[in-house]
Amino acid sequence: MEERIIIDAHVHLWEEQHGSIGGKPVYGLGNGIASFVGERRQMMPPYMDDNRNTAERLLANMDYAQVNACVVTQEYMDGNHDEYLLRVKGAYPNRFRVCSLYEERDDYRIYDFDGIKICAGRLADPDLKKLLPVFRTAEATGKFVGLDLAGGDAQTDDMQYLIDACPNVRITIGHFGMVTTPGWQKQIALAKNKNVYIESGGLTWLFHKEFYPYPSAIDAILEARDICGMDKLMWGSDYPRTMTDITYRSAVRFIAETPKMTEAEKDAFLGGNAVRFYGFEGQEPLQSIDNML
Repeated sequence: MEERIIIDAHVHLWEEQHGSIGGKPVYGLGNGIASFVGERRQMMPPYMDDNRNTAERLLANMDYAQVNACVVTQEYMDGNHDEYLLRVKGAYPNRFRVCSLYEERDDYRIYDFDGIKICAGRLADPDLKKLLPVFRTAEATGKFVGLDLAGGDAQTDDMQYLIDACPNVRITIGHFGMVTTPGWQKQIALAKNKNVYIESGGLTWLFHKEFYPYPSAIDAILEARDICGMDKLMWGSDYPRTMTDITYRSAVRFIAETPKMTEAEKDAFLGGNAVRFYGFEGQEPLQSIDNML
């Protein structure tokens, strides 16, 4: 692969999974398998035999894939891992930015973190206008807000209201606007606003049936480029869930090797835009590690 700065804008970490979906528990069973609302699911690669999804395991994958740094988001299905992520940030300050998890309570945390994650599509109250105090706090403290919205345009009007009310808060829209859902372009169009960016965490999951090298995912990136500009789009892997069928390095390679994007577009999408948004200054391309093949 070409030497470039690569930033992963969407990963997950935990020491022990203890989440829930719709009030039903999600927890590890061993060998990367989790109990997911009563069903056995391969939630992470089987080499994570103890179901610990740690920073050190991710760093090994990052080094091999030449990924400089990443942004750790959170999800209700994994549980709240605020305390662990603060330890990760303290141990590896140049390689991680971390989000706290918003849980529809007044005692949400934000000050010690780089940003706050809102699972907007899973909120009990889907009216995002009620989150105005969270956005004002983020704006006042220089933190970013990351959101995974409900599919299509269900919450885009509320988002525009919050953007207009807090024009200086930095915002990321996750899962590439749920690109396989009708109306996804409305989420991408939010990035026409000055401080709103789109990250592609879960792109290989959304196009999983097509599989590597995900030509339709590349086409979607180009369509999004035409809507909001390539300078507003950021790569994300959604590690470790997407690594059950592909390697972490493959999640980079399908972008790096496509002939449909220019090298300048790849530089921007894979890292340049994220360096600017998250403040990962001073990075140098990582050296490749030869493998036995």
